[in-house]
Amino acid sequence: MSSPAAEGVADASRVDVSVVLPAYNEERTIERTVRTTLSALGDFLPEGAYEVIVAEDGCDDRTPEIADRLAERDPRVRHFHSDERLGRGGALERAFDAARGDTLVYFDTDLATDMKHLEELVERVRSGEYDVATGSRWMPGREADRPPKRSVPSRAYNGLVRVFLRSDLRDHQCGFKAVSRDAFDRLRDDIEDNHWFWDTELLVRAQREGLRVAEFPVDWTPKGDTKVDLVRDVLGMGSQIGRTWWQLSVQPRITPQVTAAAGLLMTLVALALMSVYLDPRAVLDEMARANPALILLAAAVYVISWPIRGVRYRDILGELGFREKVGFLTGAIFISQTGNLVFPARAGDAVRAYVVKARRGIPYPSGFASLAAERVFDLLSLVALAGAVLVGIAATGGLPDLIAGITGSGSVGDVERRAGRIAAYVAAGVGFAAIGAVVAIVASARSDRSYVRPAIRRISSDSYADYVAGVIERFVGDLQRAAGTREAFTRVGVSSLLIWTLDVFTAVAVLLALGVRLPVVTLLAVSFFAVSVGNLAKVLPLSPGGIGLYEAAFTVLVVALTTIDPAVAIGAAVLDHAVKNVVTVLGGVGSMGALNVSLTEAVEESRDVRETAEPTQD
Repeated sequence: MSSPAAEGVADASRVDVSVVLPAYNEERTIERTVRTTLSALGDFLPEGAYEVIVAEDGCDDRTPEIADRLAERDPRVRHFHSDERLGRGGALERAFDAARGDTLVYFDTDLATDMKHLEELVERVRSGEYDVATGSRWMPGREADRPPKRSVPSRAYNGLVRVFLRSDLRDHQCGFKAVSRDAFDRLRDDIEDNHWFWDTELLVRAQREGLRVAEFPVDWTPKGDTKVDLVRDVLGMGSQIGRTWWQLSVQPRITPQVTAAAGLLMTLVALALMSVYLDPRAVLDEMARANPALILLAAAVYVISWPIRGVRYRDILGELGFREKVGFLTGAIFISQTGNLVFPARAGDAVRAYVVKARRGIPYPSGFASLAAERVFDLLSLVALAGAVLVGIAATGGLPDLIAGITGSGSVGDVERRAGRIAAYVAAGVGFAAIGAVVAIVASARSDRSYVRPAIRRISSDSYADYVAGVIERFVGDLQRAAGTREAFTRVGVSSLLIWTLDVFTAVAVLLALGVRLPVVTLLAVSFFAVSVGNLAKVLPLSPGGIGLYEAAFTVLVVALTTIDPAVAIGAAVLDHAVKNVVTVLGGVGSMGALNVSLTEAVEESRDVRETAEPTQD
């Protein structure tokens, strides 16, 4: 909100120059800074041609009181107060909107830049020669004398901006800038950051728009003590460089032709990786002797599970307030799972968050929270299935054989047994972690206290930490809401159990296709246990798609619990995983074509309008 003093002059005549002073808890310096600024402006501008705006960003000290007093006593001073933190960029943008000048200027309130440069800064834009002007501490031959703890991070940051964002400037962070009203109005809607990256994005986008940008050396004296801040510098500035690079350099090049080529490349890479982690001759040998009809049945059973994944994802997003159709969501899942086959560390999950953000406007925190909720239900379902079978094995006296098979006295080979032992340990750890995560989520949901913000504050003293804490709190809140009611938990839980039951029946069909003949109860119990433990094991992203750990766990457990020959068990594990991966890749490529993010805006907007107008289908 604006202070009364600011509102009182809001309709006054326009001025030539508006200087904005972004202020957060500056009670010790703000009065001196305002008076110094007025004096410097008066040295080269006529009376009535300038104003000074204190953009006070949710201070909790005496800064608002002092700024109000200055504005009441001097009509050239205006004060804008915000009850909540807008961020440095947000406060600047809000003040620029309300400013009456045609030349908009700002500099840091610590006056680290010598004010003798103010006239040069203002006149470069006021004269019409440039659209944007910025001081620089890193011009050749005029580098500022800064201690290494400040100069090294600054040079690294500016180097990254120059390389990734193709900027010609040397110093993007110097808090001493001016921009014309026309240039600001042209750029403001494209600038997304509201914090420390705001002015860097202003400079980068100005250059991309072909605006005239001047950089000139300034005398600069460091004030206070600045240190590398994990949240601001790594999570904040680093992620914003990546986001801007994607928007400016990658997104414009995503055409239908590029998307089709990328889909084909992903298919080839996925198949190539399968041949690296799985012996292609083993796959071919097992497929050659497998019953083709039962292999097709296995693929068909697995295909059925995908629309159910879409229904589950719809239900999770529905709890977060987003209504989407099952077809779109199923396609998004196909694309992300194909990415997980190609890239390690489940990097494909980020692809899904991007798809639902780009195509349906679902915020990234909600997109990742819905993914996290889905993963929690997956793990809980697998733990439940494996645990139920393990109890049955123990009740029937089969536990010693299972332990012997895993620890070393079974008939499987040393390599497979060692890999299987690792897989079993990983599966057990993941299972306990999943249970612990659910307990933590439930406990935090029942508590009125937030533990996120204090934890962030322990590693960061920067104001950007508030923004990051807010994003994490939203993520945690969405994760809690995704299964926040008994009905939602039951609905999503049942669909998760159904998805993994179909996954098990796919493996059963593969075993039958290879001629395995076991009593029905034994076959089902072994399949449920081997598939559940195998999928828990491959949560650890040691390889793309978890290829390797799944086969190891599946093989060792099947051999330990049955009389099946190890070669047959390995073949079944390989073929089972291959069938599932092929279905995933084909579905992913098809979905990339159907959900092309490069479809024209007109088609996308008309489709969104139709879907918004239509009732949600259950």
